[in-house]
Amino acid sequence: MEFSVKSGSPEKQRSACIVVGVFEPRRLSGTAEQLDEISEGYISNLLRKGDLEGKSGQMLLLHHVPNILSERVLLVGCGKERELDERQYRQIITKTINTLNETGSMEAVCFLSELHVKGRDIYWKVRQAVEAAQDGLYSFDSLKTRKAEARRPLRKIIFNVPTRRELPIGERAVTHALAISEGITTCKNVANMPPNICNPAYLAEQAKILENDYDNVTTTIIGEKEMEELGMGSYLAVGRGSVNESLMSIIKYDGAADDSKPLVLVGKGLTFDSGGISLKPGLGMDEMKYDMGGAAGVLGAMHALAELQLPINVIGILAGCENMPSSNAYRPGDILTTMSGQTVEVLNTDAEGRLVLCDALTYVERFNPDAVIDVATLTGACVVALGAHATGLLSSHNPLAHELLNASEQSGDRAWRLPLWDDYQDQLESPFADFTNLGGKEAGTITAACFLSKFTKKYNWAHLDIAGTAWRGGKNKGSTGRPVSMLTQFLLNRSGQEQGE
Repeated sequence: MEFSVKSGSPEKQRSACIVVGVFEPRRLSGTAEQLDEISEGYISNLLRKGDLEGKSGQMLLLHHVPNILSERVLLVGCGKERELDERQYRQIITKTINTLNETGSMEAVCFLSELHVKGRDIYWKVRQAVEAAQDGLYSFDSLKTRKAEARRPLRKIIFNVPTRRELPIGERAVTHALAISEGITTCKNVANMPPNICNPAYLAEQAKILENDYDNVTTTIIGEKEMEELGMGSYLAVGRGSVNESLMSIIKYDGAADDSKPLVLVGKGLTFDSGGISLKPGLGMDEMKYDMGGAAGVLGAMHALAELQLPINVIGILAGCENMPSSNAYRPGDILTTMSGQTVEVLNTDAEGRLVLCDALTYVERFNPDAVIDVATLTGACVVALGAHATGLLSSHNPLAHELLNASEQSGDRAWRLPLWDDYQDQLESPFADFTNLGGKEAGTITAACFLSKFTKKYNWAHLDIAGTAWRGGKNKGSTGRPVSMLTQFLLNRSGQEQGE
């Protein structure tokens, strides 16, 4: 799909389709009013007859509107004008793109980007429109022998901006959105891949592809032999029951001219999580291929970063591993020695993500990082607490937490901060080791982060629990591509390129 911006009057647009908004009750937007005037009341006459009320998501496709150069006019219901918010705007854009894709219009000029969304500027509206369009058109069909294809799919969409002065802002928004969408697509493709294909070695291959595609990206793969030499006993224990070797992929992006401290993103990469000896229930276990959603999100963010060529240094870690039951698997009751030297009593082998992450978080100390963010589908408790709408955010560093919350609001990829008080640390006490890998039923998301915090004392750190946001289950199951948008926005902000100017 090709995206661009322009500034022009609706009556001068010669296109397969022109898209304008209608508010409740049958109130034309400014652009729709212009078309109505040119067409001598043709549109308003239709509305008076009850063809469209203007409710959010309603669509009415018109052909051969009098005095209009475009072949078609698509009227889009936008709800009540004063109630048009960010969520509704994205939903309207998604439905508009899907409708256009079914009309036979191979190109369109869209004036919805001129609608007033409270507190949002033209950069936000254009960027969100492009991201929503790309998201709506995504499908994972690479393993299907028969692929559904639209007869005349939409190939080009132009978003209109009010004045020529805003063209550079709109163009910047398109550039950012396309890079982020590429990262989201990478995340989705890897996460949706079945676990018989997507194992730790596959994750490493995807990391190598980034190295091949971008001159300032280098990738290093650490296997089990080197992990053993490093003393990563916790990470190694989790993968011991699988025939697939645990591999940690280190993606280094050099964007700054100086040797400034890097930002580090660490992604949990459990390419399949059976629960190990503490076996999960069979129902829904197929979705445990998404337990590498953190690694997929980091890979996607690194892809977007490399595409944008931001002037910062960033290191992405894909902590690849597979948790399987076997005669060689680690057990409840085992005591593991982590790379940090701290010991952990295993109470449940299904609390494995933190055992992989803790060694990865110790490993990244060598980079002298400016900040470290780990991303993980870590706890079912986070799904219970926040559902599918917000990522759980916990941090030992208030400024970093505020940066991430700000990025989540800017991008629409929202997060919510949970407490990380010392009061919760008591739940991890063990009579036999330094602490356990499980804090009990209460505050499971928080105690998991408390566990990780024990390995992050030497740098500023934040933890993103994406268990509820990384994928959707059920009939329409699939990766959401989150939190690529939030992470990329964070990197844009850090590089000083967050504005569309």
